[in-house]
Amino acid sequence: MTIPVVTAQGTAPACSVEYTVTSQWNTGFQGSVKITNNMAALSGWSLSFEFAGGQKVTQGWNAQWSQSGTTVTAVNESYNGSLATGASVSAGFLASWPGSGSNDVPASFKLNGTTCNVDTQPTPPPSGPPAGGGAPALHVAGDKLVDGDGKTRRLLGVNRSGAEFMCVQGRGIFDGPVDDTAIKAIADWKANTVRIPLNEECWLGLSNIQSAYGGVNYVNAVKDLVARVEAHGLTPILDLHWTYGQYTGNSAGCSDVHATCQKPMPDRQYSPSFWTSVANTFKDDQAVAFDLFNEPYPDRATSTTTQAWQCWRDGGTCPGIGYQVAGMQDLVDAVRGTGARNVVLAGGLAYSNDLSQWLTYRPADPTGNLVAAYHGYNFNTCSSESCWNSTLAPVAAQVPLVAGEIGENTCSHSFVDQVMKWFDDRGLSYVGWTWNTWDCSSGPSLISNYDGTPTSYGTGLRDHLRAINP
Repeated sequence: MTIPVVTAQGTAPACSVEYTVTSQWNTGFQGSVKITNNMAALSGWSLSFEFAGGQKVTQGWNAQWSQSGTTVTAVNESYNGSLATGASVSAGFLASWPGSGSNDVPASFKLNGTTCNVDTQPTPPPSGPPAGGGAPALHVAGDKLVDGDGKTRRLLGVNRSGAEFMCVQGRGIFDGPVDDTAIKAIADWKANTVRIPLNEECWLGLSNIQSAYGGVNYVNAVKDLVARVEAHGLTPILDLHWTYGQYTGNSAGCSDVHATCQKPMPDRQYSPSFWTSVANTFKDDQAVAFDLFNEPYPDRATSTTTQAWQCWRDGGTCPGIGYQVAGMQDLVDAVRGTGARNVVLAGGLAYSNDLSQWLTYRPADPTGNLVAAYHGYNFNTCSSESCWNSTLAPVAAQVPLVAGEIGENTCSHSFVDQVMKWFDDRGLSYVGWTWNTWDCSSGPSLISNYDGTPTSYGTGLRDHLRAINP
């Protein structure tokens, strides 16, 4: 019999997708997609579409194929992620189907969150930071972070939460204002750093994210924020905060497979693609630092500390974690594979609170621009000078150490005062959590208003920064 060939194709200023059923039988079929990019060049791509006839992808090639419910997602492989303007890429798959009814062509396709086969063109991305931005390019020199003139730069500032959760919740991109006035308020605290948590599904524009808040719109919003942060002389740290992968084990934050909470480790399916894309976006701007993964906690899933550290560095199949893990080495490799030399931060176990074996298991970085990251709260295990002396000091003697998050849930600042003194005495860096107007006992939140009015907790960081940077 003649096998029908079904093709969906249309004019596509932004992108086009040709969908073809190349062969079909009673319980399955073989299909292919040809993607043509007419937007700005892409360093990584993710195609999504919906099946409406009970079809189920069973395997594929030239892409990493997955399906959740009716939603099919194809993410580039490492060898075909670059897609220049006007360039095309093809991928194929095998799928099962009920065999009754019609094997319909999906109604729409999205490439990095942009709907293809329609006569719309996304807004061109901004060209980069405005001329004259005051944030210096950074690199590692021994145990210090230094600028282009070799001058030490301690990273002292605040976290700006929001972009990790608003988009995946369908509520926007940022929580509160991020305009020039809002960034100036941070600078007025005499901060020199803003850490910006991100969501990998939103950046990649996966199908579960509303297009208004994902893909090119999300990327452009982050680029705009980075430009404003740098224009005020502040160092931006881009942090991979929420990621894909279902984890329901010890200390699980949620049972959702999607990036709606903190997972124990980044996922191999999307996290390397995220960092490849982010690194390609900012590799010409070494004022931007990359925090590979917010708060790893494979130690809660594995039975031994050795297993946890091996999982942390090497990824793969990790005990107690049901998805394939991307280790810190995978993420360093993804960043460096783009040619990016930006400073990279790697937090330790126990939600970045345990750095006891960080030096033993640290990933290899051919550029030497690797930094250790620590998170410290009053309720953490390592929250005393004795622990800092025994576990943090040896790390800080060999590589730069940045406390990417410090805070307390007391609506006071006695604990962060201790942290800042210990770090000040050793010339180290710290960044307070968080510049959001939440309840300081549950956030904890540094401010009660985006004009910079501090909470009783935030007063400690503000006054300290002003005292050491008059």
